[in-house]
Amino acid sequence: MLRILHIDTGPELRGGQRQLLLLARGLRERGHHQLIACTEQSPLAARARLDGFRVAALGPGVSLLAALRGLRRAVVQKRFQVLHAHDGRSQTLSALASLGLDVKRVATRRVTFMPPSLGPRVGLHRLQYGPTCDAVVAVSGFIRNLLIRSGIAGAKVEVIRDGIEIPAALPDPAGRARAREHWGLDPRAFVVGHVGAFTPEKGQDVLLEAFLRAMPCLPAGAQLLLAGDGPELVSPRVTALVGKARDRLRMPGWVEDLALFFAALDLYVMPSRAEGLGSSALLAMAYGLPVLASRVGGLPEVVEDGHTGWLVPPDSPAALADVMAHASSDPQGLSRFGAHGRERAAAFSSDIMIRRTESLYLRLTSRGALSPG
Repeated sequence: MLRILHIDTGPELRGGQRQLLLLARGLRERGHHQLIACTEQSPLAARARLDGFRVAALGPGVSLLAALRGLRRAVVQKRFQVLHAHDGRSQTLSALASLGLDVKRVATRRVTFMPPSLGPRVGLHRLQYGPTCDAVVAVSGFIRNLLIRSGIAGAKVEVIRDGIEIPAALPDPAGRARAREHWGLDPRAFVVGHVGAFTPEKGQDVLLEAFLRAMPCLPAGAQLLLAGDGPELVSPRVTALVGKARDRLRMPGWVEDLALFFAALDLYVMPSRAEGLGSSALLAMAYGLPVLASRVGGLPEVVEDGHTGWLVPPDSPAALADVMAHASSDPQGLSRFGAHGRERAAAFSSDIMIRRTESLYLRLTSRGALSPG
């Protein structure tokens, strides 16, 4: 049995926090002892407690020094063997709090933002993921390549893609009808959907413009279900586009029940400008949906163009609209791509992610740090 301290400083319950919880549940089933250190008022803290995990609070109102002291005391008293940082700031906390202690530090890197190749920030980045870290988990091959290009030793970087829970069965017609009714959608309409935080890199503005462009070519009464919240919701561009699409648009805000969300859709769209992997696209595929996505980041590792969906250039409403219109005219093709996507999603099962992460922990604690190569 391992003793593992997870650290996450994110203020929201987004993909990274969901992955942490998924990992922690799986590791608990395998008998490992865990503590989750996160911001006291965060959704992650509330969800972790509901799931029966012990939580160590990191503010707000707690100074950096106090947080470091608390983490170090926990590491010493509970004799944690692995510190797993799930975001960049957490890795800094992990390194400082465990300085000089006999622990293994693991950091997950899921974002595509990297420092420029020259300048002072690249040195800090190499320090953060270099000598202060025993292994780096990259959620895609794309992220791994970025890390190596920024100066991190390739032998230290392991690709462990995000995991998803595969539903045992797809929604039947009655379940689909209930989902449509729940979201206020026409039961016969062609429905396009997306779920994610409204931030610039997610590209909801691109999807809105594409949907407006495609409307004349979509089946009569086609609708867009756009879930999530975030700062871009109040941006002038998004506000203007929402106003134009309002008769065909449903925006339920943050969605808890993703099964109910996916059950209502005919096509899932991932219009990202940047994406580490694209776990919501994976979930859509697991629910038997074809996926239309931008060819950026790790998304080509998820969506097989011409087999499980379509890949188009990023930041191109015209390209997105063209494929959307084409897809809506081919129900048999949508069904075929959806079936292929569900098969493909099995390769990203949460069991695989949990098993590979556990294996990494065990290698580190039994043999020491990975060879720097």
